[in-house]
Amino acid sequence: MSVDLPAAERFIYTSARLLDRHRMAVLLHEAPIDPVLRALSAYRNPDGGYGHALEPDARGPVSETTSTLHALEVLEELDALGDPLADVGRWLAVVAEPDGGVPFVLPTSEGYPLAAWMVPDGGSHLTFGLAALLGRAGAETTWLDRATQWCWQRLGHFEDSGAYWLKYALDFLDRTADADRAFEVIETLRPLIGEDGSVPVPGGTADEALTALTLSPRPGARSRVLFTDEQIDGCLDELEAGQQDDGGWTFDWAAWSPAQFDEWRGLVTLRALQTLRANGRLH
Repeated sequence: MSVDLPAAERFIYTSARLLDRHRMAVLLHEAPIDPVLRALSAYRNPDGGYGHALEPDARGPVSETTSTLHALEVLEELDALGDPLADVGRWLAVVAEPDGGVPFVLPTSEGYPLAAWMVPDGGSHLTFGLAALLGRAGAETTWLDRATQWCWQRLGHFEDSGAYWLKYALDFLDRTADADRAFEVIETLRPLIGEDGSVPVPGGTADEALTALTLSPRPGARSRVLFTDEQIDGCLDELEAGQQDDGGWTFDWAAWSPAQFDEWRGLVTLRALQTLRANGRLH
C-alpha cells in the first residue's frame, strides 16, 4: 500500500486554501516558512485572536478560540510559536472564564455562520490545547497559570467527557513540563479507550470516531503508551487506504456548506500527509 503523492499535491493545488498550499510546500519541498506566516497573518485580528474561518466550521470574521488554537498548531509545526504569543495570551485572558477555562465558541460569533454543534459554552476542551501550546512555547501570561491549574483540576475528575475532550487532554499531557505527573494521569485515561484504540464522538455521524492515530499522532509522544504498535500500524494502513480517487482525503463529520467541505478536505489531506510523514510512511 502506498500514497499517490503527485495526486495528493494536485488535489491540494486544485482545492485547498492558500495557507495550506504553502504548508504543503514546506512539508514536501522544504520551502521557506515565510509564505505560510504571511498567509496565516491574514486570519489574525487586532485583538490578538484569529478568525476569518481559519477553523472552517466557524465562518465569521471575529476571533474564535477554535481558530486561535488552529493558528498556534500551524505555528508549532513551523517551530515559530514565539511571535504572536503575547497578543494571544492577552486575548485569552479577556475571553476566558475566571477560572481560566476558555469557551468552545464565543458569544461574538452570534449572527455568523457556524456548524450546528458549535454553541457558546463555558470552559471547554480547547483549554487543554491552548494551554499545551502556550506552555510548550514558554509563554508568560496571567491566563496560562490559571489555565494550567484548570487543566490539572479537570483531569482529576475527567471520567467519560467525550472523544475530543480526551484528544486535547492528551495533547496537554504530551507537552506539559511535568512528565511524571503526566504519565500518571495518562494511565487513568486508559479505560476511556475502546479495545480497538478508538473513541466514538458523541452526537456525531453514525461512524464518527477518533482513532488511536488521531488521539496520539506523534511518534514518541507520552500518550502512545495507551496504544499498541498494531493499533497504530492498522490506523496508518487505513489512512493510506483513505486516499480518494481525486487524490485527496475526506472527513467523517457533517458537511454543511460548500466552503466548509472544500476547506476541510484540503486540511485533512494535508494532515494525512503530515501524519504519514511523521510516522515513517511517506518519504
